[in-house]
Amino acid sequence: MRHTTTMTVRLSGALSDFVAANVGEAGSYENISEYIRDLIRRDKERSERQAFDRLKAELDRAFAAPDDTYRVLSAADVVARNRVQSGA
Repeated sequence: MRHTTTMTVRLSGALSDFVAANVGEAGSYENISEYIRDLIRRDKERSERQAFDRLKAELDRAFAAPDDTYRVLSAADVVARNRVQSGA
């Protein structure tokens, strides 16, 4: 079930002016809430793209490695290695 959260943000000076210039008749957004939701969506997409790019780079490095650098690991080996790397 979706829920709505109301948040209060205080802006002043240049930030407030910038938001005002992007909202209303002169701007691209009808209201501040619409503008903030769009900013959050774009930031979420950026964050997901960065995570994907990190994963892709890691996979590219792994697939580029010579075959003789690979070693057989059991599932338990992988779990243990990940625990050590995550500090768990």
